[in-house]
Amino acid sequence: MKAPLQVTFRNMEASPRVKEWVRAELEKLETFYGSIMDCRVAIEQPHRHRVKGNLYHVRIDLRLPGGELVVDRQPSPRKLAHQAGKIEITKKSETGTPHKDLRLAIDDSFRIAGRRLQDYAHRQSGYIKAHEAPAKARVGALMPEEGYGFLLTEDGREIYFHKRSVLNGGFARLRVGSVVSFSEEQGEKGPQASAVRISAKAGPHHALRASELAALP
Repeated sequence: MKAPLQVTFRNMEASPRVKEWVRAELEKLETFYGSIMDCRVAIEQPHRHRVKGNLYHVRIDLRLPGGELVVDRQPSPRKLAHQAGKIEITKKSETGTPHKDLRLAIDDSFRIAGRRLQDYAHRQSGYIKAHEAPAKARVGALMPEEGYGFLLTEDGREIYFHKRSVLNGGFARLRVGSVVSFSEEQGEKGPQASAVRISAKAGPHHALRASELAALP
């Protein structure tokens, strides 16, 4: 494994065994994309609610040349039960041994990361189609403290973006109305922007006209 790896545990004890699971999954990613610069994985066990089993929240941040890939996934109990071949998920787990559902959550998250990483590699290799080229939009809303915002596209859609998706650490330079280029991808909760790049300074507007887009650099 070449890329530095950081694994963070929240609301649960750190586990060397789980770290080895994560390390093995990262090594798989590196077999088909060897330019991963670093990997940060956060594993959280939310407080118990009125549900069966444990819901593990797994977030993967991959820093890549020219961009960043984020997978933020919390599998549902039904999906975990289906993957484990069970009728229902029980709450029982062995003392000192990570719950089986956690392994499923890690595998599922890295499987998604692998698909997105392959798409990223194809775009970098020049296989991206013309109509998939970076689009342009304006920043419609910013939440600096929370580290995210929304872009307004030409057709009036709002697309979520995270500060780590802004290239060259440019999130702090963004303002409402800033013109950016971006690539659109499907996230867990709908469309989201990646590879966000500041294109030009502009005043705040609620939408882009086609004539404006054509004139942008």
